[in-house]
Amino acid sequence: MTITQLKYVLAVAEHKNFTLAAEKCFVTQPTLSMQIQKIEDELSILIFDRTKKPVQLTDIGQKIVNQAKNIVNEADRIQDIVEQQKGFIGGEFRLGIIPTIMPTLLPMFLNNFIKKYPKVKLIIEELNTEEIIIKLNNGHLDAAIAATPLLEDKIKEIVLYFEPFMAYIPEGHEHFDKKELEVSDLNPDEILLLQDGHCFRDGILNLCKNDPKNEFTHFQIESGSFETLVKLADEGLGTTLLPFLHTLDLKESDKLKLRHFKEPKPAREVSLIYPKSELKIQIIDALRSTIAGVIKGAIVFQNIEVISPLPKK
Repeated sequence: MTITQLKYVLAVAEHKNFTLAAEKCFVTQPTLSMQIQKIEDELSILIFDRTKKPVQLTDIGQKIVNQAKNIVNEADRIQDIVEQQKGFIGGEFRLGIIPTIMPTLLPMFLNNFIKKYPKVKLIIEELNTEEIIIKLNNGHLDAAIAATPLLEDKIKEIVLYFEPFMAYIPEGHEHFDKKELEVSDLNPDEILLLQDGHCFRDGILNLCKNDPKNEFTHFQIESGSFETLVKLADEGLGTTLLPFLHTLDLKESDKLKLRHFKEPKPAREVSLIYPKSELKIQIIDALRSTIAGVIKGAIVFQNIEVISPLPKK
């Protein structure tokens, strides 16, 4: 069997369709089917149950696919070893970033990175955390930037920074005159949230649930952007929480409505995450050092409490 044949097997296992898998592998469907048939004949087993729609793995096929992923990863590592030995940092690199981090962090480091490492072809996707985990595990992303800890067995996490939550309190609100807030000051029924699917939303829910005084009944409004939440708060529809870096771009008049929390300040942990296979680790290290260089002057908070980004069950 060959590495190419194993890649065809992985493609069918992922897409559950021979025609679609062939398209993704840039070969004809008969070619792909013939190569998979050769493996099955060689091993005297069936990897796929073709009688089912969509195509399903057999029990032994699932075990073969698990091993094939390891073999393909290790084969890719050979090229990595050669490039590291040569000191080469380049090639295609696929990076995922969650929506609540993308607009603030990406402009801070991207220009520096592409100037320092011009041979790296960065392909950046905005994805939610669930999509990132799936793509990392399937080999469709090399790394990602997300809120952590995620507690995923196959994924490594390198903490980049801790970003405090900031409260946005409109004029006329009962807490507007306070210089700092307690978590217990939050009223869950008036907090304006991002839509479901954002880990920052789950972080806020976890923050409020950490305080026994806060009991949830309902939320008035959920939006897809922080900008909308700020405007709704200014209309008297509630308060909201923002990640610290997002507040740096607010108008000066809006910054007067921001309030810190008392120490330990609730914060999210932002990390560079990647598969434990550590493919393209030289580019991952280059990303980490570039981001660390630009972020250290922007976030200087010490006494913080990390709030989990995972939804509580």
